[in-house]
Amino acid sequence: MDSKAVHQYLMTKPYASVSQPFGPEVDVYKVKDKMFATLSLAKMNANKLNETHWWLNLKCDPDEAQALRDIFDAVIPGYHMNKRLWNTVILDGSIPQGEIERMIDNSFLLVVQKMRKTEQRSILPHLDT
Repeated sequence: MDSKAVHQYLMTKPYASVSQPFGPEVDVYKVKDKMFATLSLAKMNANKLNETHWWLNLKCDPDEAQALRDIFDAVIPGYHMNKRLWNTVILDGSIPQGEIERMIDNSFLLVVQKMRKTEQRSILPHLDT
C-alpha cells in the first residue's frame, strides 16, 4: 500500500481531517480533533541509509502492538510516540493492504472509544461494518 492509498483510506473515516501542525513533512490525521494517525516520509535505519519509505504511526492496543512487531519486520515501536500505545508501520510493500487497513481501522476505533459518549454516537453510525 503506498502513501496515496493510505491517505485516501485514512480520509474515508467519518469526520477525518488532515493537518500539518508539526510542519509540512508530517501529515496528522484526526477524528474530531483527536489524532489517530500520522504519515511522513522518513529515512530508513542505518542498515539501509539511502532508502526512504513512508512511515505511518497508528495507535494500538499494547498487547497487539507487540504482537504486530513480532510478526512484521516493518512494524516498529511508534517513532516519536508513546511506544507502548503506538506503532510505526513502514510502508515498504511487505505488509498486505488488508492488514494495513485493519490497523488503521483499529487505531481509529481506539481513539473514538476514548471520546465522550455523545461524540461516539455521532461517529459510530457512519462506520462501515
